[in-house]
Amino acid sequence: MSNKSMNNQTVNSKAKAHMQGEHAAAIAELGWFGAHKYLLLRRAVQFGLLGLFALGPLLGIWLFKGNLSASLLLDTIPFADPLVSLQMLASGHIPELSLLIGAALIVLFYALAGGRVFCSWVCPVNLVTDAASWLRRKLNLPRSSELPRNLRYYLLALVLLLPLLTGNLIWEWINPVPLVYRAVLFGSLSGVWILAAIFLLDLFIAERAWCGHLCPTGALFGLIGKWSPIKIVASKASACDNCMDCFAVCPERQVLKPALKGQNPVITSPDCTQCGRCIDVCAQRVFRYQTRFTATQAQLSTGDSTDCQSPSTTSPIRQHIAPKAENDQ
Repeated sequence: MSNKSMNNQTVNSKAKAHMQGEHAAAIAELGWFGAHKYLLLRRAVQFGLLGLFALGPLLGIWLFKGNLSASLLLDTIPFADPLVSLQMLASGHIPELSLLIGAALIVLFYALAGGRVFCSWVCPVNLVTDAASWLRRKLNLPRSSELPRNLRYYLLALVLLLPLLTGNLIWEWINPVPLVYRAVLFGSLSGVWILAAIFLLDLFIAERAWCGHLCPTGALFGLIGKWSPIKIVASKASACDNCMDCFAVCPERQVLKPALKGQNPVITSPDCTQCGRCIDVCAQRVFRYQTRFTATQAQLSTGDSTDCQSPSTTSPIRQHIAPKAENDQ
């Protein structure tokens, strides 16, 4: 069989795969695991952390004590949510030294790994919002009007203002992150209605409303990881075949446009959760994890081939994604 015939068969099989179901082209090219590897890794991390916290209450093995708001590893190493520490300071209370050290360790980690890595790899509420997003796609619900993305920063300011005015950590009464842990570890169902409300909000009212537009915790972690060296890079943007699969699954799809259409292939936006789904579903292997420094050096040394394209030869994704991404900003 000639190379041309084999290439035609490959193209036809990919086109057929696109018609067969969600991410079918990536599955045909990369295999089922290859098209879901980062999704599976994220779920393993999320459930693994929950399991480590559950060992104490369920089996008496106290590797971790506490929850994601404040915890102690092996009765020695503290970890703490930086937002909790900031609220305590705003309320006029000086946190214990262990809480400050724990918050500093978390800030250091996410400043290096990427702040919103917490949102997609650690936060248990991500399971709820991802489920709502998946169901939206399965039900083929129309895209709804979206809330302003900077609204989460106003809510972050409000979360810090309320302790200043009241002396209480008001946000922690309804923070859905510890609510999940309390529900799973201790059977406390008092806050489940908040999780149900988030699910219904994301499903029927505004797509990705909670994580993408409202969550103050995500807003803070986005600021913490703004200059993180680890990024997702569209290292092969010119190979994009305009399938739009990455656009369909990305929880912050507006971050894709600059990397695919602009001069810099690095996704530098602090909104990116670095979930890796764009890497998973891309049959053309356009995206990859990389450090911003090596990506920049590679671009300077070899040049981005897409920079030299004339408008008539620009990659189709660059023409097609622009108006859609503009609407998401």
